[in-house]
This record gives sequence, structure tokens and C-alpha cells, in this order.
Amino acid sequence: MIVTTKELFKHAYGRYAIGAYNINNLEQTMGLFQGNLDSRAPFIVQISKGARSYTHKKMLEALIRTADEIFPDAIFAVHLDHGDEVTCYDCIQSGFYSSVMIDASAEPFEKNIEITRRVVEAAHARGVVVEAELGKLGGVEEHVSVKESDAKLTDPDQAKEFVERTGCDSLACAIGTSHGAYKFTGSQGLHFEVLEEIQKRLPGFPLVMHGSSSVPADEVARINAAGGKLKGAKGVDENEFARAAKLGVTKVNIDTDGRLVWCRVHRESFRDNPENFDLRPPGKIFMKEYAKFIAHKNEKLGSACQLDAVRALIQRR
Repeated sequence: MIVTTKELFKHAYGRYAIGAYNINNLEQTMGLFQGNLDSRAPFIVQISKGARSYTHKKMLEALIRTADEIFPDAIFAVHLDHGDEVTCYDCIQSGFYSSVMIDASAEPFEKNIEITRRVVEAAHARGVVVEAELGKLGGVEEHVSVKESDAKLTDPDQAKEFVERTGCDSLACAIGTSHGAYKFTGSQGLHFEVLEEIQKRLPGFPLVMHGSSSVPADEVARINAAGGKLKGAKGVDENEFARAAKLGVTKVNIDTDGRLVWCRVHRESFRDNPENFDLRPPGKIFMKEYAKFIAHKNEKLGSACQLDAVRALIQRR
């Protein structure tokens, strides 16, 4: 069942966060749905601009529609991740997406407001909800690339003004995370003091954490043992998700970790089975491993075992 992120956030706010997982292919789609049902969690399927052009934008939509039929108990939102204005309009008009993200964070404050407001007006007219971003996350994710020296934490006062003037439904905040596998060095971590100040100014308003993969050390070690070269990769401590949820974070984006699972499974598979040239054996392993990964993340996010309660809430409306 496809719902809006707004419906999911109403149940989650202040209690737990919804996992938002990027997908690019059939194997990720199947593992994602299975893992969320195994852990009885509502979730968000994220499609990036890059994923939409990987083959064709309608291919992923067809996969998700089919998964919805195969897994009828699933409750999820379909969300455009890091969209520009043109891509947002395309997704809004498609009638398939229940949520879009307009990322104009690279623009000056007033320009960001102007662009976001236009997208909000177009989306709300079609019953689609909007996530916007204020502040700049460092790192690289597909077409989004920000040098660490240019990264900028979200200003709490600006956050309040931005939400009031744009009418967006949720806000992605820069609190020290970054995109990719190399998020932190040394003892760096999340800036919870920024989250606290934003929540004070926007009580009850859904906040979003981007760049929240944990880059597990064991995954990195196994990838490197199978020929990889991910030296010094470090991510967000997944034990901090619960604290962030209490401060208004209702959506946590996780992409890199899923790619690491894919990389580990395939590197180990071809290392251990050099005679194999069939894509299906490692694909079958990946789907199971990805489902386990999703279920584990949902436990950390607190969304595990929330599916029935969310269903009951939606059915009462």
C-alpha cells in the first residue's frame, strides 16, 4: 500500500524514525520489501535522479508496483530523493510518487525558498508532499557533490523562516552527516545541539537526516579482504538514531550501506566461485543479505514492529 510520508510521520514523530532506502534494481527491490515485512516495519522507497536514468524511469516504477502486489501487507511511501525542479515536476505529474524532495540547498537562501515554494504549490495541488533541504551536507552522492570545506550546518532560525515561507512538509537538516562512505574522521559525530534548537523552533515538524549510513566496519573489512580498497571509511553510529528520533527526526536516509552489502556479496561470491559466470547465484545471496540488513536497520531506527499500528491508524481515516 502506497501512502504519503506525511501519514507515516504522524505516527512516528518523537518515537521512532522511518527508514528511507534507495533502490536501483530488481534485487534491491525484492530484498527491501522482504526485509521490511520480516521486521514488520513501514518504510520509504527512495528513487534518485540517477536511478531513474539508470535504465528508464518507468522500469523502477514497474518493479515497485509489482512488489506492492507480491507483498500486499507492505505499507510504504514512494519518494524522489534529491530532485531538481524539473525532475520534481515530472514525478508529481506521473501520479506515482507520493513524495518528492526538492534540493535547492546549493542556492542562496532566498532562491532556495523561491524554488521550493514553486514545487510545494505544484505538489500540493496533486496531493503529493514535499521534503526540502536547508544547509549543505558534504560528500558525494550521484549528481550532488559538496566539498567538506563548503559544508554548512543548518541555521535553526533560518529553518523556522524557511518552513513558514515555503510550506514544505518536512525538512532535511545538515547536522554533520555527509554523503558517501567517508563521513567522519577522528571523533566527529552528529550535532545534536543543532537538532535540539531546530526542534524548539519547529515543534512537531518532521525533520530528515541525510547521509546516515553507518558504514559498518565488518562490511568494509570483508570488502577489502575480497579485493576492495575502502580505506578509512566511517559512518554514522546507528545507535544514535533513537536519540535523533526523539528530537524530531522522522526519516533517515540510508543508501551507502546498501551499496556496501551489494559490493561485499558480489566480491566474495566471485572470489570464492571463480568459475561462476551466472549473475543469479550472487543475486540470490544479495536479496537475502539485503533483507537481513534492512531488518537490522529498522530495529535500530525503532520502526520494527510498527507496521500493524500504522495500518490501524491509516484505516481509521
